[in-house]
Amino acid sequence: MSENNNTLNTMFAFLIGGLIGAGLALLYAPSSGEETRKRLREHMTQKEDELKQHYESTIDTVEEGMGKVKEIIEDRKNEAVAAYQAGKEAYQKEKTKHSKETA
Repeated sequence: MSENNNTLNTMFAFLIGGLIGAGLALLYAPSSGEETRKRLREHMTQKEDELKQHYESTIDTVEEGMGKVKEIIEDRKNEAVAAYQAGKEAYQKEKTKHSKETA
């Protein structure tokens, strides 16, 4: 029970300290609330623009990378098809050659 009281007292003291700190911050703030809100709004707008630019740059980079990957995959596919065709032709040639030799 004593442990619960200590916890409650600590929480209460923390809450009171926070309220006192917030009140002092408002009393000693260098600018009015309206000016502070305006500066915050401008700062947030600036950060929003920076974030949009970073997002667009990232999208461009990803799209460029995807294009390169697609090219590589297409090249490998073409190589595999060419190898398959060459193997098929070699098989047919040997099969024909073998058929002529056994006949």
